[in-house]
Amino acid sequence: MTERVVLAFSGGLDTSVAIPFLAEKMNAEVIAVAVDLGQGGEDMKAIRERALDCGAVESVVVDAREEFAADFCVPALQANALYMDRYPLLSSLSRPLIVKHLVTAAKQLGGTIVSHGCTGKGNDQVRFEAGLAALAPELKVVAPARDFAWTRDKAIEYAERRGLPIETTKKNPFSIDQNLWGRAIETGFLEDIWNAPSEDVYAYTADPAVPREPDEVVITFERGVPVKLDGRPLTPYEIIDELNRRAGAHGVGRIDMVEDRLVGIKSREVYEAPGAITLITAHLELESVTVERDLARFKRGVDQRWSELVYDGLWYSPLKRGLDALIADAQRYVSGDIRMTLHGGRATVTGRRSEQSLYDFSLATYDTGDSFDQSLAKGFVQLFSLPSKIAAARDAKQG
Repeated sequence: MTERVVLAFSGGLDTSVAIPFLAEKMNAEVIAVAVDLGQGGEDMKAIRERALDCGAVESVVVDAREEFAADFCVPALQANALYMDRYPLLSSLSRPLIVKHLVTAAKQLGGTIVSHGCTGKGNDQVRFEAGLAALAPELKVVAPARDFAWTRDKAIEYAERRGLPIETTKKNPFSIDQNLWGRAIETGFLEDIWNAPSEDVYAYTADPAVPREPDEVVITFERGVPVKLDGRPLTPYEIIDELNRRAGAHGVGRIDMVEDRLVGIKSREVYEAPGAITLITAHLELESVTVERDLARFKRGVDQRWSELVYDGLWYSPLKRGLDALIADAQRYVSGDIRMTLHGGRATVTGRRSEQSLYDFSLATYDTGDSFDQSLAKGFVQLFSLPSKIAAARDAKQG
């Protein structure tokens, strides 16, 4: 029986070359699956036709923009997900959704093998294969770049020899991954970590140093989900998309970092995520107003662990599923409005209001009308500091 390979297809050089290569190498039929995650750029119909022109027996294009926003970006927002306190997981979030649609295509079209274009040095191979192991462990996996020592030079030579309908020049030195939640840029001169990014590296964000008028925006949340911009009801996809434009126009969301990869190496990464950084900043502020102190403290550790699990490719793991439940419960009262100013590369909170607010003006004020009984504080401080006082006395006794 002829094997059928379901290929995660981006339309670029590597995955386009993978279609005829896998067909020859494995004597298999290749099914290309392209998933629209709001990455923009080339028309998805053109990508579908390219897969067929390269030899795919089936070419599937999935519009997953709303699904990605609601089911992947929103949970990341509710977890305030920033790997190493900086990276908003834009590539990490997309892989489990792509895997989900690869498995669906395999079941519908008789696929027995799944293939991706990841190398053996990156995190994405883990994200794809850990997801597949959880959703469809019966499927085999082939990664041409890793399993057959496939290099970019070999891919270009192969494409030119076969006359494949794709761009094969080296004019773009960067490796780029982008979707609705942001854009990742690596390799090229960025691999020297002393080199500063040039302005042409960026596409989602304008130079924040250029003078321009600030933009004020009010973001409305219901139970941790963004539902309105400036009073206009919108879907999460529409909100992220608009904030990418508005915050991006002010250079919000540029990140330049050396990142700890799962495979054990450090990698220089440049990201731009204007919508994600704006929303996470707003959501954190609303949580500070509506989430009780001990839950907020505990959730910060949960958020960090959630981010690490997703970064490591464990979206479908039992622990991540358990943390999802706690995070969802913590969103019960995270409803209200956050006002922000977008300007000079920053999204700055200038106002917050919520019917679920735990902020009590009469307790917080230092002016007339203060309802806080300060006479209770003296005994509280004495009892609170008693363990440290006793330990200090013991230490003094021991010299």
